[in-house]
Amino acid sequence: MYTFDYQRPASVADAKTALAGDARFLAGGQSLIQAMKLRLSMSERLVDLGGIADLKGIKVDGNNVVIGATTTHASVASNADVKRLIPALAELAGGIGDPMVRNMGTLGGSVANADPAACYPAGLVGLGATVHTNQRTIAADAFFTGLYETALKAGEIITAVSFPATQKAAYIKFKQPASRFALVGVFVSQGAGGVRVAVTGAKGSVFRAADIEAALATSFTPEAAKAVKVATTDINSDMHGTAAYRAAMISVMASRAVAAANAR
Repeated sequence: MYTFDYQRPASVADAKTALAGDARFLAGGQSLIQAMKLRLSMSERLVDLGGIADLKGIKVDGNNVVIGATTTHASVASNADVKRLIPALAELAGGIGDPMVRNMGTLGGSVANADPAACYPAGLVGLGATVHTNQRTIAADAFFTGLYETALKAGEIITAVSFPATQKAAYIKFKQPASRFALVGVFVSQGAGGVRVAVTGAKGSVFRAADIEAALATSFTPEAAKAVKVATTDINSDMHGTAAYRAAMISVMASRAVAAANAR
């Protein structure tokens, strides 16, 4: 690992000031630190957001569950309000990585990293969440823009994510055995805003499966989801699965997610 300066500010304002020069924000560090150890990434300074109390915690605001950016996956998975209002989100968080990752990794860190196979992006897009930063709010549909790319501007800090409670929702992923990331993961929800189907692991970024959404809007059943043939356009193909395999798995995972959502 390259040498670097480390700072742990106590406020968002101090964090923004500390970011001057060649610096990066550090949340849970489950992706960044590993990349730095392998010398795949380097920065002269890391600005640790873990000391900012305002970025932690979970609260209910009307029909929304608002989760602070540095709240860990384990905290989301075990929170009573999340379990009560959006149980699918609690289950998603509880299925990320292993206990060490869940106790160190954070919502904001995962969202900002925008790994193409991460689970949280599917949860955000699948629920129609809103990302709050120190400058503005960004709809989940507009937040993830490409491979490890987001709509965040330089120096912009995620402060929280608000998730609307929904009538039915579930997340099912087919895990890559070694990493436990999603080879294909599908988050399905049905609520006041209609049906949403978000897919992770199959392309360079999370995306909505419009054809499956249309089918489920007519019939919210596993059979309707499984009957949709997903095109292989832009679908990932690698040693773990061909584009055709992943495309077929999207419909299968969606059908299982619908079954799980209907069983609640």
